[in-house]
Amino acid sequence: MNASSDGATAQLTRKDFVSDQEVRWCPGCGDYAILAQIQKTLPSLGVPKENLVVISGIGCSSRFPYYVDTYGFHSIHGRAMTLASGLKCVNKDLSVWVITGDGDGLSIGGNHFLHTLRRNFDLNVVLFNNRIYGLTKGQASPTSEQGKVTKSTPMGAIDHPINPVRAAIAAEATWVGRALDNDTKHLPSMIETMAHHKGISFLEVFQNCNIFNNGAFLHFSDRKIRSEKMIYLQPGQPMLFGENRDKGIVLDGLKPRVATVGEGGVSLDDVLVYDASDPSLAYLVSSLDYPDFPVPVGVFLDIERETYEDLLEDQVEKAESKRGDMSLQDLVRGTNTWTVG
Repeated sequence: MNASSDGATAQLTRKDFVSDQEVRWCPGCGDYAILAQIQKTLPSLGVPKENLVVISGIGCSSRFPYYVDTYGFHSIHGRAMTLASGLKCVNKDLSVWVITGDGDGLSIGGNHFLHTLRRNFDLNVVLFNNRIYGLTKGQASPTSEQGKVTKSTPMGAIDHPINPVRAAIAAEATWVGRALDNDTKHLPSMIETMAHHKGISFLEVFQNCNIFNNGAFLHFSDRKIRSEKMIYLQPGQPMLFGENRDKGIVLDGLKPRVATVGEGGVSLDDVLVYDASDPSLAYLVSSLDYPDFPVPVGVFLDIERETYEDLLEDQVEKAESKRGDMSLQDLVRGTNTWTVG
């Protein structure tokens, strides 16, 4: 909220979060859609503008802080989460957003991805996944599919790709979601939901790179086939999809399969009801993928756990109460001394 000159409080709008910088992404890039939805959603969070910070690493996605009129930091390759973690430790009241990509966040930044998520900092991490290195002109990324022909893999990629959602769940994040860049109804709802989660929030956004990997997700995300090829996870609701919502995910033991309600003795009661509070189920569902299954989007996991900064603050308070107030000189002249031989 902004304070006006007469002391009244004015409601923030999207315009308050549009910077004066020229947006320098390729025309038609999916980054524009994500930027628009985040700018649209930030005013609804009720967070004072001066308490919002956007931190990024390196890559096309990481130009984001220039285009959002908040405090921001364009850091170095793969290190956005470390900077965000440190900032949250010293000022836990800030709403800190990390913008990263599949290369920046999962390759050179993979180690920081793992440890930031397991520590459960109260951060909002949005990973743009276009399955390619765009800024460096089209090399295979950690999420590129096997067989992908790129400038760095002219005979096809042989690496097994990382599933970002599955990796986040395995790293024991407390909120994990997935959305599409051009889903103008679903994406903002996911951004708002993750913002209200206390703890680490990780959102993978399938983002089209129309220059180096155009149409990477069209085989399931095209609006004409989306209802048949995607499934929207709704906690507490059966996992149904299809134009007539008559197809669902059922379990044979621990093995999922697609079934049609009303056929083969399958009833609505047999369809798996999604539970976002179950990490084991979230991990299982994160493995569903085209062409054998519809691609899941939505909230995979939503659980509670103490945040790193709260635990750290408790330790600092206990240490201070035990030792009392001390100046730097008191510490230097104190009784804790070491002899170096």
